[in-house]
Amino acid sequence: MSKKKVGIVGVPPLEVIKALNREKCRIIDLDEPQIQKAINLTSPFLPKVYCAILRTVVLNAMHLDLDKIYIDVGPGKCDCAGHVATILESMVDYPVIRCRNMDTVSFGTPVCRTGMPLIDKFMTITGKVQSDASRETLMPCKPTAGFWGVPPRDFSILSIFPETTHIYGWTRCMENKTPADLELEAYFNPDIPTVFFAQSFCAKTALAHHFSKLHPRALYLDCDVTAGSSTRAKIEAFLELSGVRTNRD
Repeated sequence: MSKKKVGIVGVPPLEVIKALNREKCRIIDLDEPQIQKAINLTSPFLPKVYCAILRTVVLNAMHLDLDKIYIDVGPGKCDCAGHVATILESMVDYPVIRCRNMDTVSFGTPVCRTGMPLIDKFMTITGKVQSDASRETLMPCKPTAGFWGVPPRDFSILSIFPETTHIYGWTRCMENKTPADLELEAYFNPDIPTVFFAQSFCAKTALAHHFSKLHPRALYLDCDVTAGSSTRAKIEAFLELSGVRTNRD
């Protein structure tokens, strides 16, 4: 018998993930691009001026053969996720299950603080959402740069940063499995140059903009579906002017 395919949006509560793991379901992260289709195909369901991550969720749901979806509609995701849940219910013929992740048990943030290519850190963190495994032990590195924010839809911009980049913001909450922890999300290191990132049209652009004003060496950056050459140039220029050695493709 084939495994049930379950889509997740955001970071569902740990009990949900544990149950899916026990049932040996195949978990598919709908926040990430899973298919090679134009994102504009979602325009009958969502306006074009909308968060690219949630548009990606809808695009995946349109084309993947799923058995159910769990979508976090609590403070660990965003209000718009609740609206998308309503839209998904009208689109698909399988259950769309709303949940609210209010977990407070800390799993730690070793990946955010270790020395590793930044793209590998993000892939590791987003992959761990599908597991209820305990934390791992990794040696922290001395940070030379910071990335504050959510995982970008386009991971290619992460290749610019050095391996000694520490991750802050909601992605750190994601690794800690406490996505609604605003205190942890608000933390940043004022001693290192930091890019404050959010997807265009995401509510967290307000936080990214606000915290970038409080940081002595910050670049506020929002990016829509893909990162163009101008976005990459801004990051490279900011890091190089801050004395940080960048990785060039």
